[in-house]
Amino acid sequence: MTNATLERPTKKRFAAPFGSRAAKAGDPFADAPAKGAAADGAVADGSVAAETVGGVAQAVSYAPRVQERAARRVEDGAQLAAPAGKAADAPAKMGVRGLNLYYKDFHALKNIDLEFPVNQVTALIGPSGCGKSTLLKSLNRMNDLVEGCRIEGEITLDGQDAYRSIDVNSLRRRVGMVFQQPNPFPMSVYDNVAFGPRTHGIKKRDQLDEIVEQSLRDAAIWDELKDRLKKNALGLSGGQQQRLCIARALAVRPEVLLMDESTSALDPISTAKIEELVGQLKQKYTVIMVTHNMLQALRVSDKTAFFLLGEMVEAGDTDDIFTNPHDSRTADYVAGRFG
Repeated sequence: MTNATLERPTKKRFAAPFGSRAAKAGDPFADAPAKGAAADGAVADGSVAAETVGGVAQAVSYAPRVQERAARRVEDGAQLAAPAGKAADAPAKMGVRGLNLYYKDFHALKNIDLEFPVNQVTALIGPSGCGKSTLLKSLNRMNDLVEGCRIEGEITLDGQDAYRSIDVNSLRRRVGMVFQQPNPFPMSVYDNVAFGPRTHGIKKRDQLDEIVEQSLRDAAIWDELKDRLKKNALGLSGGQQQRLCIARALAVRPEVLLMDESTSALDPISTAKIEELVGQLKQKYTVIMVTHNMLQALRVSDKTAFFLLGEMVEAGDTDDIFTNPHDSRTADYVAGRFG
């Protein structure tokens, strides 16, 4: 492995299921109530009230949106086997166990145990610098390219060790990534989408045509671009460029799609289109996304994990994280008290 060494931790650790919480010690919130205590600010109706900011009382109520999610799931028939508002249990597509990551002497990720259920959307939330993107990049070994990066622990894909048992090129084909800023190549729309398949040996024009069309359809942008396939992708709008990048990632038929704040640079209309797209993509793919937008996490994700200072504080069903968090730090963050 280039620029990284991988060791198993001496202490055996077990992956924590999403139903459990991992309240960690050693952070600036030392006076927070003990794990299991009612989180300060969380009230019975599912709203979380924030402290006064700039002389104006701030309050966030997630309960109505949770009810909307439940109603929408019932209408869609997506959760027939699960209680309304709860994501159905699913086997893990990817998982991390006892994960510690260092950039030279800096301990960026600390003892992370987490599973990512198949065909569900998992949101990673937390303030800047807490390790969300670092974890995301570790899942397909993007951190191999960072000098001085060292990883201990285990990352698995379908139960196989992603660092020891799977070739890095195969891993990155199976685990695609979309970045914060749209980054289309300076070539035609068609060549952008066909770039990955060509790299993996597909040369026949009819096969490429089929892949390009299907990928653009999967990214919900075929109707907008079908008459512009020969045009330079740099001439597209920001939202179109980002959906093109999603299509490019889907063209190699990944099993997992990583999205690192993929809507943060977009306007509200483009953001709404991509959020709707994410809901469709999870029918075929497992989606893991980093977001700073709390309402976005609530709108599109099935599971949510909250990170703080390199530690995973709490993970569980998205509805529970926003309306009934077990850790006061989680309640403070989703209420906007910090971060």
